[in-house]
Amino acid sequence: MVRHVLVPLDGSILAESALPAAAATAAAFEARITLFHVLEEWAPETVHGHPHLTDAEQAQAYLAEVAGRPIFRDRQVDTHVHQARTGDVADSIMAHADELGADLVVLSTHGQGGLRGLLVGSIALRALTRGRTPILLVNPTATGQAPPFACRKILVPLDGTAAHEPSLPVASRLARGWGAALHLVVVVPTAGTLSGHLAATGLLMPRATRAMLDLAEREAQAYVKGLGAGFGAQGLSATWSVSRGEPVAALIDAARATQADLVVVATHARGAMEGFWSGSVTPKLMQRLGRPIVLVRAEGHDEAR
Repeated sequence: MVRHVLVPLDGSILAESALPAAAATAAAFEARITLFHVLEEWAPETVHGHPHLTDAEQAQAYLAEVAGRPIFRDRQVDTHVHQARTGDVADSIMAHADELGADLVVLSTHGQGGLRGLLVGSIALRALTRGRTPILLVNPTATGQAPPFACRKILVPLDGTAAHEPSLPVASRLARGWGAALHLVVVVPTAGTLSGHLAATGLLMPRATRAMLDLAEREAQAYVKGLGAGFGAQGLSATWSVSRGEPVAALIDAARATQADLVVVATHARGAMEGFWSGSVTPKLMQRLGRPIVLVRAEGHDEAR
């Protein structure tokens, strides 16, 4: 279960967009929350027009004020300021998640300074190589305010290999806590959407490639159907589907079609479709999804590319 939620903050309103999701998670699981700030080397003076927290005493006072806000109600909220300055905010956050025993890190996707460096592009993904704590990324509203958070449907992208299955226990725990339904999806490429060495093979052997992909689709159907039945036996509501096409577009379509409130994805793995499903998919999905996403470290992970 989720017993402890870590929320890194830099003093900006955009970073505070993570608070509703953190509070909702803590309420659903009766978990405690730790608000965290790391003093950053070469930190900017302002963050989106707000003074950057560059002083330990200032940071502690800010975290204490946030901890007392009504959004947390009677939930236990701790605060922690890492006073030794660091130039690697991602490493510090994940190290403290391990040190403090956090089960989930909750972040806004639009911080600046250290948080911005963590969240933009592949740096957020590389953070997972430094710890195993899942990361929940929340999108601010168009005005930069904190969005309300509710989770009724969770989309879980898979690729048919064990490498991406670490997302399954995380998704099932979240589904139980929030009373949400699961939707499992596998995307099988078409010949025209293959990449890497598989694309070259498709050009050389188009008929064999189409046959391989058709077989992959049938295997994917059996795979997600079996997983869905297993979740049903555990008392969880689970549906499943197999899509064909370019992975990011297909996953976004699946999220819209199922009205998913959250996507839980394991990343950094190399599966059977290495050229199709790789670490490069997740950054694109993060940028285009437009809804919260939980990143889970996959088995056999490598550095994001």
